[in-house]
Amino acid sequence: MKKIGIIHTTPATIESLGRLVKELIRDIQVINFLDDSILGDMRECHEVEYVRERWIGYAGNLERLGVDVVLSACSTVGEFAEEANELLTIPVYRIDEAMAEKAVGEGTVISVFATLNSTLEPTVRLVRRKAREAGKDVTIHTVLVDDAYEALMQGNREAHDAKIKEAVKAYLDRSDRILLAQASMASAIADMKEGAEKVLTSPVLGIEKLRDDLSKGE
Repeated sequence: MKKIGIIHTTPATIESLGRLVKELIRDIQVINFLDDSILGDMRECHEVEYVRERWIGYAGNLERLGVDVVLSACSTVGEFAEEANELLTIPVYRIDEAMAEKAVGEGTVISVFATLNSTLEPTVRLVRRKAREAGKDVTIHTVLVDDAYEALMQGNREAHDAKIKEAVKAYLDRSDRILLAQASMASAIADMKEGAEKVLTSPVLGIEKLRDDLSKGE
């Protein structure tokens, strides 16, 4: 049985991602690590180097636990995942990479939505890099729905989703593709009908990419 280690920065992603992994990948064991201090540190630019060291250390601990692959559930620290991928002997994935690749492949006007300002910049850098690799010029809009994050932290998922959905609708006509930068945002469009085909979320795309890569090694 394959083992996947997932590093979370919020408890909001543990259940949903664990369920999704088991739906999409057969015979898989999930090991979760959670450090919910990371997002606060990244938001405040506090001890960022220590956050980097901690995150890479968690990935190394998962490697020692025998996982076959590590997944970063948080886009804010996606660049740490890329660095860990170069350092470890097992692959380390950032959950938003497949989403960024798909967006660049399908459009040139891309709107990036986040509920945390600390997530916008790394996601935009990822999209721009994927565009360069594809030889494409893209226009990127950034939208911060910061009051949605506060609602989520207060346990009000309904308000969180409603605020994101309202903001997304305002950008549908001016975007080829809309990216919801954080895995925790995916529920906001679960029942969206009009324009839903333009909106990309990271969990399914990220785990499908991981699954396909795992199967290549079998």
